[in-house]
Amino acid sequence: MTPFMRQYTAAQQAHPDCLIFFRMGDFYELFYDDAVKVSRELQLTLTARDKQKSVPMCGVPYHAAETYIQRLLRKGYRIAMCEQMEDPKTVKTIVRREVVRVLTPGTALDPTLGSDENNFLASLAPVGKDSFGVAVLDLSTGDFRSTEFRGADAFSLALDELGRLRPVELVLPEGFHPGKAGLLADDEVELPGLDVRTRTPVEDWVFTADYALPLLQGHFHTHSLDGFGLAGHTTAAVAAGALVHYVRSTKQGELQHLDGLKYYQRGSSLELDAVSVRNLELVEPLWTQEGVESTLFHALDTCCTPMGKRLLRSALLRPMADAVCINRRLDAVAEAVGSLRLREQLRRALDNVLDLERLLARVSMDSAGPRDVLALGRTLGALPTVLAEAAAFKVEGWQVLTSGFDALTDVYATIINTIAEEPPVTLADGNFIQPGRDAELDELRTLSQSGRQSIAAIEERERERTGISSLKVRYNSVFGYYIEITKSNLASVPIDYERKQTLVNAERFTTPELKEYETKILTAHERSVEIEKRIFAELRTTVLAAAHRLKETARRVAEMDLMAGFAHLAALRNYIRPQIEPEGCIYEVVNGRHPVVERRLELAASGRFHPNSMHLDGVEGPSLLLITGPNMGGKSTYLRQAALLVIMAQMGCFVPAERMRLSLVDRVYTRIGASDNVSRGRSTFMVEMTETAAILNTATERSLVLLDEMGRGTATYDGLSLAWATVEHLHNRIGARTLFATHYHELTLLSDQLSKLENLRVACKETSTGIVFLHAVERGPANKSYGIDVARLAGLPQTVIDRARDVLRLHEKAENASVRGAVPAPPQPALQMTIFTPLSQKIVDRLQETDINSLTPMQALQLLDELKRELEGQA
Repeated sequence: MTPFMRQYTAAQQAHPDCLIFFRMGDFYELFYDDAVKVSRELQLTLTARDKQKSVPMCGVPYHAAETYIQRLLRKGYRIAMCEQMEDPKTVKTIVRREVVRVLTPGTALDPTLGSDENNFLASLAPVGKDSFGVAVLDLSTGDFRSTEFRGADAFSLALDELGRLRPVELVLPEGFHPGKAGLLADDEVELPGLDVRTRTPVEDWVFTADYALPLLQGHFHTHSLDGFGLAGHTTAAVAAGALVHYVRSTKQGELQHLDGLKYYQRGSSLELDAVSVRNLELVEPLWTQEGVESTLFHALDTCCTPMGKRLLRSALLRPMADAVCINRRLDAVAEAVGSLRLREQLRRALDNVLDLERLLARVSMDSAGPRDVLALGRTLGALPTVLAEAAAFKVEGWQVLTSGFDALTDVYATIINTIAEEPPVTLADGNFIQPGRDAELDELRTLSQSGRQSIAAIEERERERTGISSLKVRYNSVFGYYIEITKSNLASVPIDYERKQTLVNAERFTTPELKEYETKILTAHERSVEIEKRIFAELRTTVLAAAHRLKETARRVAEMDLMAGFAHLAALRNYIRPQIEPEGCIYEVVNGRHPVVERRLELAASGRFHPNSMHLDGVEGPSLLLITGPNMGGKSTYLRQAALLVIMAQMGCFVPAERMRLSLVDRVYTRIGASDNVSRGRSTFMVEMTETAAILNTATERSLVLLDEMGRGTATYDGLSLAWATVEHLHNRIGARTLFATHYHELTLLSDQLSKLENLRVACKETSTGIVFLHAVERGPANKSYGIDVARLAGLPQTVIDRARDVLRLHEKAENASVRGAVPAPPQPALQMTIFTPLSQKIVDRLQETDINSLTPMQALQLLDELKRELEGQA
């Protein structure tokens, strides 16, 4: 084995779970199985280094490696970067190589990551069966948070939180097996509800308080974690400590931008589980082909800065639950709505602000080049204007942001006075430090410049001396400076010329004088680059010393951008301020509109959205709206609109309506549609029942519950019975504000028994050519479902439509003549109501008195015949 292959093997043994990117000159090479995998994933040519032993090999150019690396990370691979630690020109033996960084999906800085997206690395820390900590970290912004869950449902709540945050990589103890721990029905390979690119097991001892808590304290240079809100929350601290350990183990730099940790808990915001986030399409479309245009995020995003866009995404996933905080933001938005000039001046200033958080992260992780630092400086230069424009607003929501605003003018001046106006991409290129910044550097640059002038003088003098007018003095990185003479002029070459290289049409020479100047020039250049790198390192230290100030300023800019964006949106689309009620269970909307559907209709120029109203309070009005009507009539849109307007209001955003009053909602539940999960043995109906169970077990009277077509995944009477019992439970025992859309028209009879249930229907009109959907919601139950009419619109063959109408008439006739009639009131005190007419008491009594085991087969048949005759007599 060659020496460099021994280096490669050593790196591979030290990082067996990684692809080894092995630096060899201008390429990163991969060998053995790594080469086979990468050639397949990236469609690269697979070659062999040793033809006799046939060692598989492939490689990517150093200058283009970032693109290839990101493609592999997005596929879930981990990559160890093995770099040359010495200059090949200065060593006579093999160049020393070391793994300097491990890149993983959750730790790499992806330059292609969308400005509004987070790249979350997460950890799950189990402490027994009833305590779980969750921590998430976005290294690209420094966003670091943790929480914990306790009790019998702690594991499911932790998984739900991870599902909502959608991390790209999950770190967990290598000895944790939820199936064996009795947390899942069986030892499932995947954690339910999670779509994580990479699951990374880490040693169990990392997830202990004895190790994780001192590690966190050391990282933050504190004697206690109480200042981060972690007093009494050891499990959350363990999860956070495990993340810090993991990030350090991958050698991600100094992490000085990771200077804070935020503890949060359930109840501090409007709770949205992963199911609701998905069903409501808050940040991602249900179907990829629909694109982001179907998301609420896209409909609301008018932010000018990347930080504002990320704050908008975060606000969508965690709307506020404090009336004071909500109204403070609404006050600020209202003031900006009322001042077009001030609002637009602020937004124009914000347009000049780049991504402060990610630029700082690149500096902290030693990934920033001269252009990155200059971009940071120019962004800081835009902050005084941002402050001046925002300070013109007077309400508290603006004043808390502008008061004490740090524009970091000192850091700005240092950067601008250090980095050249048009710097190169990398440090190795040099010439990125401003003239006048360092006296020695200026002298070396002068020497280098005069040396180049001397080279031009040498060229002119040698032409005169030799009489060769085509003589050229040139330079390349292999041979340095040389004199090139065509072969037709070789007879005129002086005797003191030393041959360096022979070409097809020319010869290259050098002279003692040329060698002397080459040494002087190259030495000056190398020394210049050394000095520039030192100055850049000093500048980096200055920037990182201000990391906390930069992050706080970025936070304030994001909040300003979000509020200005909400105001711009409200003025542009005629949104109004919702009235937030701290008490009660009111939810009233007058002529509300679905923000996403309305926007898409406008863009497609395909008509205007039909507004609809709603009133829920559970005191003077209903707490449960039962909605019937045809498919495509707008039931699901009405349900989703109800949830989206609540989320917008509790974000502190104006809403599309004429008027809205809302008592704070603690949680939004949605049971809208379902997807088969065959790979895990869970049918559509099982998913539906699981989600419904979660609602019935955890909803409160302050919740908003949306149920759409419950029970359709099983037999008709089973589904109807379950839907019936669910409506009763929500009405009688929970009292949550509920919208229940159904095709079970029998449920509309419940309005006679349940005082806080109101029937609504989506309106439609029958014409000679078919059904017309009016997309209006009216009081009262629907009189039919119009399913066959919808099927005709969908394009079913006319023969099928005609046959369906015949079968429907037969069923309707049979139903009218059947024993199923009026629905009696439920017996007291039971809450469950009977939905079918009971058999006569006489038949029931006779069955109860009969000893079935004592009957002969013939006697049993005779009894059955008698009972059947009695039953027919009742009909």
